[in-house]
Amino acid sequence: MTVTQLSPARAGAQACKVTGPRVLRAEWAKLWSLRSSWITLGVAVVLLIALGAIASATYSPDTVGQGGPPGPGSGDQDAVSLALLGVTFASLAVGVLGALLSAGEYTTGMIRSTLTAVPRRLPVLWSKAAVIGPVILVLASLGALAAFQLGTLGLDGEKIALSLGDDGVLRSLAGAGLYLALVAVAGVALGMLLRSSAGAIAVLVGVLLILPGLASLLPDSVYDNINPYFPSNAGAAMYTLHQSSDALSPGAGLAVFAGWVALTLAAAAWRLLKSDA
Repeated sequence: MTVTQLSPARAGAQACKVTGPRVLRAEWAKLWSLRSSWITLGVAVVLLIALGAIASATYSPDTVGQGGPPGPGSGDQDAVSLALLGVTFASLAVGVLGALLSAGEYTTGMIRSTLTAVPRRLPVLWSKAAVIGPVILVLASLGALAAFQLGTLGLDGEKIALSLGDDGVLRSLAGAGLYLALVAVAGVALGMLLRSSAGAIAVLVGVLLILPGLASLLPDSVYDNINPYFPSNAGAAMYTLHQSSDALSPGAGLAVFAGWVALTLAAAAWRLLKSDA
């Protein structure tokens, strides 16, 4: 019998071989080792739950007009729109977290060590997205559910009150969690693309909040055609219970918003491969 022995150097190289699961574990450790991650996640969940619960508790049909929260809905308020009032603010928090997770490494210079350990580069980007996406999906979905359940206490006896068993309610709550998860992934992509936390956050805020408002300056014929396809409006269609006639369906909104995120990831991947750290 012939026994093949590896040299210490070769054995060490095999033991330290870069694999997808190892890169994923490394990015998982990075996420939870940063104090900013815990703080930002906490802020996002608190905003999501607190604002929804407060909006539901303070609801009064005598003092509230027909205008509902921003988004592609019909404008009529319902228990879901009130419970998800904090989604817009939570989206900023999770987007900031995504940007910090990627651009923060360029700020500190840690990206050089990361890319030295993972010379193929792209697994770093995919792993960051694969780590933060499911984390935000779970936490945001639970936060949306908690906001709705707390909101039912404040809306007890009101005409707009709903239960989890009503049509579209669970879809809307899950859609809010998925929307926030995709926003976090978009933050990762922007951070890797721009390599600046401040720049990535500024672009994210501009695209989600400012761009739709600026577009309203366009002629009505143009604005009406492109408005549903803005990232924030397409994303809002994912979790709006009642859609207006000119808004996208939840499935179409998901497809459009996921497409925007995919394009951003593709641009980040291209720059990661073509540019020096």
